[in-house]
Amino acid sequence: MPQNAHHDAAKHHEDAAKAHRTAAEYHDKGNQSELQKHSQIAHDQSGKAHEASKRAHEQSQAGKQHNTQTSRQGS
Repeated sequence: MPQNAHHDAAKHHEDAAKAHRTAAEYHDKGNQSELQKHSQIAHDQSGKAHEASKRAHEQSQAGKQHNTQTSRQGS
């Protein structure tokens, strides 16, 4: 269901943003080990967000095509 896919993508984007903010805080504090850790988490979450966004978009497009076909059949 596209709605669930969009919620999933949004969650991954939010998690990535949170990790990026945390990495930035550790950068400002000069804590390299925590910076690296949270930078990697941010990178991983960004990848998950990208994949989830692609799935959501594909599901939305498939639903759009299905709705268009159903509308034509009902006419």
